[in-house]
Amino acid sequence: MRKKLLALFSAATLSLGLAACSDSDTGGSGSGGDYPKNNITIVAPSGAGGGWDLTARSIGKVMNETKIIEKPITIENQPGGGGAVFMATYATKEVKNDHMLMVKSPPILINNLKAEGNSPYGYKDTTPLAQLTKDFGAIVVKADSPYQSLTELLDDIKADASALTLAGGSAPGSMDHLVTILPAYEYGINPKTVKYVSYDGGGEAMAALLGNNADAIGTDISTVTPYLKSGDVRVLAVTSPEKLKLEGLEDIPTLYDLGIETEFTIWRGIFGPKEMSDTAKDYWLEKLDELSKSEEWAAELERNGWENDYRSGDDFTAFLEEQEVLIKEILTALDMQK
Repeated sequence: MRKKLLALFSAATLSLGLAACSDSDTGGSGSGGDYPKNNITIVAPSGAGGGWDLTARSIGKVMNETKIIEKPITIENQPGGGGAVFMATYATKEVKNDHMLMVKSPPILINNLKAEGNSPYGYKDTTPLAQLTKDFGAIVVKADSPYQSLTELLDDIKADASALTLAGGSAPGSMDHLVTILPAYEYGINPKTVKYVSYDGGGEAMAALLGNNADAIGTDISTVTPYLKSGDVRVLAVTSPEKLKLEGLEDIPTLYDLGIETEFTIWRGIFGPKEMSDTAKDYWLEKLDELSKSEEWAAELERNGWENDYRSGDDFTAFLEEQEVLIKEILTALDMQK
């Protein structure tokens, strides 16, 4: 049961006149087959450099270069509250804006379910369009860190948790925090004793590590890969069920390799506004399917160290329903549930 909990992340036609009037006030598509009317914005609800930002920019890059869609895509960063600030805006002020999409991952569930700092808004306040990728967590130190293995780090935390600072790009109880503390939890350390500092996105967490403001960070492997290749960091472990097969990552141990019985899968997907028109939804389901099958997208996945894990529409919604149940279980186990 414990392993099951910790293997968390392994997701009508209206009156034409009324619809056109309503959509003109909100940026929506209106009725008819002329969608999209305006340029498209994809929001990464974090600062630059993290997984949401990279995902949004990869989608925009491939779709712009291949002309999969007719209008240009621009990317906006809207940081705050580990994604919760923009989530509130999207769920209340952009509910009909067919020309604004959002990239999200497990925090769209976690932030809505955790007890402290929770958001009243979740995936049910959006239109889930598609899951695009699968990524994994990583525990990372600077290249000159004295820690050569994750177990060395965990042993020192167990001896004196106050002496070390861990960090991540999301608030306590959120995704990076879970990536960071789950190995400690399984190692027999009370997660409440681990000193954790939250930053707004993986890019800021990495800057804290490189600036000697953290001893280690928990984040996603795609955020880490450029720094690993440049020699700035060392990855102590990844949360994948098996060793990664990507170039340069093949020798990094999994948690299982270290005798720590847990894994952590990070999915990423794209969402539309809650009251997205049928025209816009059908358009994006078609275009995202085309994106997922393109050679250019496959190359982007490889470049970022992501795995293709595509599901769309109703399948994606059903996956999110299943994930919601599992997240409630794990937050309960960590005494962090709402």
